Amino acid sequence: MNTILPFLFTVILLLHSHHCLAEAADFETQTVKLALNQEPPQLNGMKATDQVSVMVLGHIMEGLTRYDRRGRIIPGVAERWEVNDEEATFWLRPNAKWSNGETVTAHDFVFAWRTTLTPSTASEYAFILYAIKNAEAINQGKLAPEELGVEALDDFTLKVELERPTAYFSKLTAFVSYFPIQEKFYKSRLDRYAADASDLIFNGAFAMTDWVHSASIKLKKNPHYWNRDKIKLNAIEADYITADTRARLNLFIDNKIIFTRLDGETYQDALTRKFRIRSFSTGSVFFIEYNHRPDRITANLLLRQAIQAVYNADEFVNKVLATPGNLRGESLFPVWLDGTEEKFRTEYPAPRLEPDTDLGRRLLNQAKSQLGVTQLPPLVLLVGDSPTAAKQAEYLQGLLKSKLNLDIKIDIQTFKQRLAKMTSGDFDLVGAGWGPDFDDIMTFGDLFASWNLNNRGRYNNPDYDRFVRTAMNSSIPKVRMDAMAELQRIVHEDAVILPLYEQGVIYLLHPKVKGVVRNVVGSDPDFTYARVVQ
Repeated sequence: MNTILPFLFTVILLLHSHHCLAEAADFETQTVKLALNQEPPQLNGMKATDQVSVMVLGHIMEGLTRYDRRGRIIPGVAERWEVNDEEATFWLRPNAKWSNGETVTAHDFVFAWRTTLTPSTASEYAFILYAIKNAEAINQGKLAPEELGVEALDDFTLKVELERPTAYFSKLTAFVSYFPIQEKFYKSRLDRYAADASDLIFNGAFAMTDWVHSASIKLKKNPHYWNRDKIKLNAIEADYITADTRARLNLFIDNKIIFTRLDGETYQDALTRKFRIRSFSTGSVFFIEYNHRPDRITANLLLRQAIQAVYNADEFVNKVLATPGNLRGESLFPVWLDGTEEKFRTEYPAPRLEPDTDLGRRLLNQAKSQLGVTQLPPLVLLVGDSPTAAKQAEYLQGLLKSKLNLDIKIDIQTFKQRLAKMTSGDFDLVGAGWGPDFDDIMTFGDLFASWNLNNRGRYNNPDYDRFVRTAMNSSIPKVRMDAMAELQRIVHEDAVILPLYEQGVIYLLHPKVKGVVRNVVGSDPDFTYARVVQ
């Protein structure tokens, strides 16, 4: 999901405790209580880019398809579909309803997709619809939205013309940018759409009944949801929103919430208390993204290569993160992605870098010579406001000072403000991450294409774009993977980013809450089919 991710994303799940947990998980009312680590910055699915918003949207909205607990695509609003190289057809279930009781129709998808691609919407995820005929031209203002290759043949039949063969198109339709929007309701709100709970209608398993900004969110079972009989929880209440991992653990210990992610410090507390600690590989990669805009010092290749040369991946994972399950950062492409016959990284190994301070200093001196300076000005490192993000930033600050005598100013911002600064380019370096939006290697490959607005540093390389297009325009696995290998090479040689780590998380889960799904792709954690047992 991709969503751009917080530097360290956290929500909260349930814990094995010797205390009574009735406050956090109630069997009689089938209610669970959570803590979000951030306020969802954007619940308009056309504009959402972050994992917190995607997690919430995954509970209150539903696309044509969705993922099951094993990561397989299954029917959502669509009962069935057919996809070939030229087109896709989806047949919608007649009993799919909005939370106002009105039917979800094929027209709702046509309206949502056209609006997402309209340039004035400024959707940073518009590119994910480029598989549809004319989508890219519409998004660039070259064609009218009505030229999009999608048509409602009737209320329950949606026909899509494809720009190019896209075997994974049904997987794309599970992502939030493909969710439906009812035109009548949207136009009744316009700029207010998704601003508050009352400015949304829902077609997912839950409906949002209350949203106190920066404080709490309450979801209740949607009585109009087509699969409501399979939904066991009556309410999901996020009564707390805090980025403080210690505060969340305390809430958990006090039986106020059902789930918590652990970091290096809270992990030790959990061990001491003999809690059952669970683990999960998120599929996400975290990295330092550089600002490649021409007026930024970080646009200098030699400077980026100098930083790359002194980074110590093993030290970062073992001493800074200090929790099990994380892997050292080596590539934009995480180890779990499939290649042609085996895993992509098995078939196309990433360069394994070891820190080389002498090389880093030589490269930095060359960078200074190119830039015509004897000392570089301080570089601004933009990060989130969680204690973990601050700890990681301070490590990088110390590393670059001791190894390269570079001064780093740490700019700590709330999640929403950090995203705004990333979008506007107000940084030299930024702590960022990327999780998969759909189950195909392209979800990582096109991240630094020039047209992708999630490319916040505005990296622009015609060769990179060319290999992305090669992979997009082919359905032959070897051709696609060879192109991805070239992207991996470019990311390394051009020091497009500094890969930090591949994320593994540890968390505590209440033993009386069953059916919670951890997803590599899609809403994570997913409480849709969870239940409280006695």
